[in-house]
Amino acid sequence: MTSADSHELQDAAPSFPPPAEITYSGQYSVNPLAQVSFRRMCGQIPKVLRRIAQLAWRTDRRAVQLLLGCQVVTGVSAAVLLTATAEAMEPILSDAAVADRLRSALPALVVVALAAGLGRGAGSVATYAERRITPRLTTETDTALVEAVCRVEAAAYAEDGFSDRQEAAEMGVIRTHVMISDAQRFMSALIRMITAGGVLSVLNVLMLPLLLLAVLPAGVGAVLTAKVDYEIHYANVADRNVRGMMRWWATTSKYGDEVRANSMTDYLVFWYRSLSDRCDRRTLAAAPRTLRISLLSSLAGGVFLVATWGALAWLAVTGRIDLAVAATAVIAVQTTLAALSGVVINGAAVFHTSLYLGDMQSFLDDATARAPKRGPRKHSVPTEEIRVEEVVYQYPGKDRPAVDGVSLTLRRGQILAIVGANGSGKSTLTRLLTGIYLPDKGKVTWNGLDLAEVDPATVWADTGLVPQIFAQWPLRVRENVTLGQPRTHDDGPVWEAVDAVGLRKAVEDLPAELDTLLARDIFGGAELSGGEWQRLACSRALYRLPGLLILDEPTSQMDPRGEHGIFEQIKAIAADRITIVVTHRLENTRIADHIIVMEQGRITEQGQYDDLVHAGGTFAELLELSQDR
Repeated sequence: MTSADSHELQDAAPSFPPPAEITYSGQYSVNPLAQVSFRRMCGQIPKVLRRIAQLAWRTDRRAVQLLLGCQVVTGVSAAVLLTATAEAMEPILSDAAVADRLRSALPALVVVALAAGLGRGAGSVATYAERRITPRLTTETDTALVEAVCRVEAAAYAEDGFSDRQEAAEMGVIRTHVMISDAQRFMSALIRMITAGGVLSVLNVLMLPLLLLAVLPAGVGAVLTAKVDYEIHYANVADRNVRGMMRWWATTSKYGDEVRANSMTDYLVFWYRSLSDRCDRRTLAAAPRTLRISLLSSLAGGVFLVATWGALAWLAVTGRIDLAVAATAVIAVQTTLAALSGVVINGAAVFHTSLYLGDMQSFLDDATARAPKRGPRKHSVPTEEIRVEEVVYQYPGKDRPAVDGVSLTLRRGQILAIVGANGSGKSTLTRLLTGIYLPDKGKVTWNGLDLAEVDPATVWADTGLVPQIFAQWPLRVRENVTLGQPRTHDDGPVWEAVDAVGLRKAVEDLPAELDTLLARDIFGGAELSGGEWQRLACSRALYRLPGLLILDEPTSQMDPRGEHGIFEQIKAIAADRITIVVTHRLENTRIADHIIVMEQGRITEQGQYDDLVHAGGTFAELLELSQDR
């Protein structure tokens, strides 16, 4: 191989494996529109209008009343305008002198001008009312979705399709930006169509059915196109969801070092483009279907529209209607046709919106049903004793339990250390202890009360948790410490929590101390190191003064000095609470009154540090391995 060939191979684009196809089975894997008839789809429109009205009414009643009033004014002004036009046409098309014709038509023309002005004014006020409702409605639905996800049972996150259904619900929130506008335009067009159609029926009853036939194909086409669009949306939900998550991970500054130093950029760009291309292929594959729908509906509508104008011309030529009536009919036909087109276009938009609102409402209903409703009993402090009795918990889709038949008794003033290999069930056990998860079998009691029968908010109010993966909230230092707890304007307890984890100097070095925004990507924000963030997470748990304090690998990112300080603080405050430490650094378990070793979801060893060191079991083995470095 020549040198040129070697350079050619080096310069060639890398061959990356494509992203995996994501497929699901079960209840949420079937497109809800796949077997729905056209008639049933059209039947959705009144339902979604009612839902939109209810949402808007709860958001801003005065604006809704104003919007409805504008619709009535729009309809009345349209009817008056056409009636006055008919009155004006008769003198204008008579054989009298021009001045006499204009003089006779002037009162009717003034009414026409006033009606037109009133209609436009009502449209402007309706737009104002719509703009009052829309931002608040979007905020309400968006907040409702966030709250529903935050309040759902934590076990729901592990279910297949939960995240994708949430992404579909997010699309419903996005559609609320145009929901009121679509509904308002649909109702306005419907009212104008009814009034104009009524006038046209008075002029000649044959014209109205012809106009309806002229517009009906366009309506059918619009609804069928909306169905195709939703099918594409539904097929792309999983890919869009994964692509959105990876976009954030790939572009956030927090992981920029890893992306660059590990040469990830090329693959991430390839991967992102591959998912985007996959979504595009589904969209492009549907384009011929929408083209056929559009062509056929336009052809049918054009035939009937020609028939409508032909019928009007025939009526005028044969003398079956007066010339003045024919002229008015031309205006009425144009008005009715425009209104019918508005009904069709905006009706299809309302239908389209209903699909995404249905996803959103379905998700919200399901999330509400999954919110913790465990019983009316309340936990009262202090937390003296926690018992775990033959507890079993298995994650959805897994073939064996994460926690299998565990029993424990924890008492106030005790420090428990939990150790074991990765995947042994340590973190799952802490979730069961706090009631984040409820066991499939067995029970967990606090002060004798089964957590399945206790309001979880009263349990979590006396819990402090530092998880392995903790949040780095883009808030000020103060809020990062007090988050989740009420506070006064006294910063004394905040500084005490900061001091307890040895973070005072780092906070005092920040530009605005406790008021510093911890978000480097935002102007004026600052950033902490990994160990400092972990100390801040510990200070948040300590600030709560909880009855149960759980620290899951609380010092994994700290230097030895910081680690020593944290464990000294744990010993100092242990007398007033139950403390649990989950750690891989077995030397740190010396502070524990009791240690349990977990393997494959079971407790295989337990006792005090000195006993386990000399027992020759898993603990002794892991300790020896940790020291043999």
